[in-house]
Amino acid sequence: MDETQIASLLKSSDLFPLPQSLKLSYGTAGFRGDATLLASTVYRVGILSSLRSLKLAPSTIGLMITASHNKVSDNGVKVSDPSGGMISQEWEPFADQIANASSPQKLVSLIREFVEREEISIGGGGEGEVWLGRDTRPSGEALLRAAEIGVSSVSGCVAVNKGVLTTPQLHWMVRAKNKGLNATEKDYFESLTTSFKCLIDLIPFNKSSGSKLVLDGANGVGGEKMEVLKGYLSNLDIEIRNTGRDGGVLNENVGADFVQKEKVVPLGFGVNDVGVRCVSFDGDADRLVYFYLSSGEKKIELLDGDKILSLFALFVKEQLNVLDDGCCRLGVVQTAYANGASTDYLKGLGLEVVFAKTGVKHLHEKAAEFDVGIYFEANGHGTILFSEDYVTLLVDKRKELSEGSDEYNAVSRLVAVSNLVNQAVGDAISGLLLVEVVLRHMGWSVQKWNELYKDLPSRQVKVEVPDRTAVVTTSEETEALRPLGIQDAINGEIKKYRRGRAFIRPSGTEDVVRVYAEATTQEDADSLGDSVAQLVKSFLGSS
Repeated sequence: MDETQIASLLKSSDLFPLPQSLKLSYGTAGFRGDATLLASTVYRVGILSSLRSLKLAPSTIGLMITASHNKVSDNGVKVSDPSGGMISQEWEPFADQIANASSPQKLVSLIREFVEREEISIGGGGEGEVWLGRDTRPSGEALLRAAEIGVSSVSGCVAVNKGVLTTPQLHWMVRAKNKGLNATEKDYFESLTTSFKCLIDLIPFNKSSGSKLVLDGANGVGGEKMEVLKGYLSNLDIEIRNTGRDGGVLNENVGADFVQKEKVVPLGFGVNDVGVRCVSFDGDADRLVYFYLSSGEKKIELLDGDKILSLFALFVKEQLNVLDDGCCRLGVVQTAYANGASTDYLKGLGLEVVFAKTGVKHLHEKAAEFDVGIYFEANGHGTILFSEDYVTLLVDKRKELSEGSDEYNAVSRLVAVSNLVNQAVGDAISGLLLVEVVLRHMGWSVQKWNELYKDLPSRQVKVEVPDRTAVVTTSEETEALRPLGIQDAINGEIKKYRRGRAFIRPSGTEDVVRVYAEATTQEDADSLGDSVAQLVKSFLGSS
């Protein structure tokens, strides 16, 4: 790094002093917090994104400003690698260091050390490019400007403002750009609609999944973008509520996170919607859950990420069965938080079910090990990954089949699904389109879909402890390895309950141990959860 570059960084970082007592850590969601405190963080992530782009030159990196399902006064920032996936975990410690650097001098010192260690060439003719997106939060515009200043303070790097987008749109566009494909927002919509229309045309005969679909847009960017998508689609009857244009507040008593946790209707839904198929997006449209009202009460029947995963797995398996394709390794990835009834259902279909550590990046990584890997968290975040080799094999295979045959149609469906689903991250818009296709293909109502299995009652408990690091679990987080003896004690409690299951895991951010328990009745699930929480207190002490 030459003196000119150092002077440029010192000058620009003076514009964004670090707020006192701010301490941030880069997690699955990137950095998140009160929007008024984040300008310095976003500026510094702009620098990091430029360095990442130069390191992987010639590659475009993505930088998204969003706090997803958090309240409107929060914001956040996360980085997308050229693959469209999350930034390499190896760079996360550096992200933490520079975000928390106490002064411009300390910041520059850390950058200089990192650049030397990673052998990144700055100003040596290498060109870096960072694409920026933001959601609809009022704080987004000013934070995006901070990101632009951070990006362009690194010599040879350019920031490209892509405006208001869903998080999955930016990830999709970055992936497409780095693969040499057309990568505008319009291309995203056209890719989705072409695949959707192809799948609708392949439905064996005119089955219907009922009347219109009603979307809760969480008063965020997802509702806005679905309005645009409606213009491309003639074969989807959808009504969009909570678009944010009618004075509604982002994520306030609306959205997938609220619906999934509270299990009640979002604002704007009520007695007139009994029996209607409804879906909720979260604030940046990377999660979705379906629901319906079975009575005039506020309580809903929820179809969460586990139910969506089961529907997708059933559909993909049906196509593979037609092909009698023993060479395709289909896998389903869940976390320990997946409801046991869903896991039993998937195993009953003869599917390979594997568990990953909690957090989307861990699920994504595991799903990528299969030819076709399907992953979802219960919160509605997930997607289907197709290996490039398997898609190539399908495309070649289709050339040998006679058009209109069952095998030809099954291959065509799988290829269309690989183009419809977002291969980079979970995407509520593409997820919605695939759910609608599969329901129509099956001729199912949302009520029929909900009958695939009945969730086991569950209970989650948070136990404050002096030191969360005293708990060490297996990589899947299904069993505790330390403290010694605690797993045997938990197993002893589990045995007391029919279809009992429980596990503990340390929080990633606070001195808390999380307990999950399920059993055949709510009373038993509560009792099991409480007894395991007591074990945590007796082994670790309570704070």
